Amino acid sequence: MRNLLCVTAVVFALFTASLPAVASERIYIYTENFPPYNMSATGRAFEHNEDGIDGLCTEMVKAILEHSGLDYVIKLRNWDFGYNRALNKKNHGIYCTTYTENRASQFKWVGPLTTNLWTIFAPPGTDLQIDSLEDTRGMLYAGYRGDVMTEYLLERDFRVSAMDSDDLNPKRLELGQVDLWIADRLAGPYFASQQDVEGLEPVFSFNNTELYLAMNLETSEEVIRKLRQGLETIRNNGMYEAIETKWGL
Repeated sequence: MRNLLCVTAVVFALFTASLPAVASERIYIYTENFPPYNMSATGRAFEHNEDGIDGLCTEMVKAILEHSGLDYVIKLRNWDFGYNRALNKKNHGIYCTTYTENRASQFKWVGPLTTNLWTIFAPPGTDLQIDSLEDTRGMLYAGYRGDVMTEYLLERDFRVSAMDSDDLNPKRLELGQVDLWIADRLAGPYFASQQDVEGLEPVFSFNNTELYLAMNLETSEEVIRKLRQGLETIRNNGMYEAIETKWGL
């Protein structure tokens, strides 16, 4: 019996040694409600798995992950929660994240997934003419905490009234609680429609930026390689372009 057990152990060891290496650690990907790039498919503030999450960047990330062979979970939370998880926990990431020089050293980057164009919106019926950002100095912007556009304005001493999320900002603009609202060219109209706000005027656009999947610095290079390889695969097989076309880019 002892000999049989020894032989069995040897055979098992040889068998397992011949199996391909499989990542033993799951990766956790977070996003926020930022339509049409990423959003709840059910209208909820939080989603616990990928089936309830939709959007342009979500489709990109799902396609990348499906081609990566990695074990993963995607969750939708508020921006600050997801961003801090990605910043501080190994194998955690967040999308769609704007790549900036300040953030460059804080994450490992996979992308770009797409681009966005920063746009300043004014109330319906406005006759405001803006030729540069400086024309708005002294006016009060609506923004939200942790957002790169809000941070950009604050760093340059513009006046910003920042909320925890962007959801209510179109209504605040419509009601005259703020003078302007800074948002994305595609996301702005989505948020406005969710609040039954119509006719907001895009009066100035600038700073076309790239959006990425940002992974925690302690995430292994093997995981990052697989993610980047997944992105390369969907670029080559036409899926990347098909997703952009579907969402109007």
